[in-house]
Amino acid sequence: MRQIILDTETTGLDPKDGHRVIEIGCIELVNRRLTDQTFHVYINPERQIDQEAIDVHGITNEFLADKPNFAGIADEFVEFIRGAELIAHNASFDINFLDSELSRIPEAPNIFSLMHGGAAIDTLAMAKEKRPGKRNSLDALCRDYKIDASERTLHGALLDAELLTRVYLAMTREQSRMFGETDNQSQGSRFEPIQRLTGVDRVPRVSQPTDAELANHQSFLNTLRETKTQLLWDSSDT
Repeated sequence: MRQIILDTETTGLDPKDGHRVIEIGCIELVNRRLTDQTFHVYINPERQIDQEAIDVHGITNEFLADKPNFAGIADEFVEFIRGAELIAHNASFDINFLDSELSRIPEAPNIFSLMHGGAAIDTLAMAKEKRPGKRNSLDALCRDYKIDASERTLHGALLDAELLTRVYLAMTREQSRMFGETDNQSQGSRFEPIQRLTGVDRVPRVSQPTDAELANHQSFLNTLRETKTQLLWDSSDT
């Protein structure tokens, strides 16, 4: 089973109000094991970002000014998720935004036709069922499942997708017996592979960042530093 854990950042709360996607982060699992395949882009929304949204994710209009619009990344995104089981936290938020973006592109498929089973797995709903009466935000789940989320000073699509991957595997640990996975492999710590899958019978997607992507990431960090945001990396010796 191929699964894609995804997260988005947006200009605001509702696509019906004209809000747009500005960042997508995706992590691939095959048979509950990490592959080397990820998808991560920043997107020019061609509109202003609400200040309340900037306060959450730190992504500014200036940072996105030279990024491609959604149409410019749509084909690659569609190819990456096609046929996979999609998993997201509060999935209706991400799925509705992504479907709204695809609906703006002539002849683009709707997102429901791309997903295995035609619907996404919502880890928020799953957590509420498993943990009635408890807080089930991503931060709360990371804390309760002892997953290191210390870098999450701001929301970010790829980081949140990585954390959600570990949360999802921890919440569904009982499924691991089908794939010979141990509890330790199911959880793991922040920068250690949970378990990398080898021998996948398909052409792998190159996931190493390009020079342009590295430059974009550095530009984003510099923007955060200019706002006096304390970054974990600035306090390390590396």
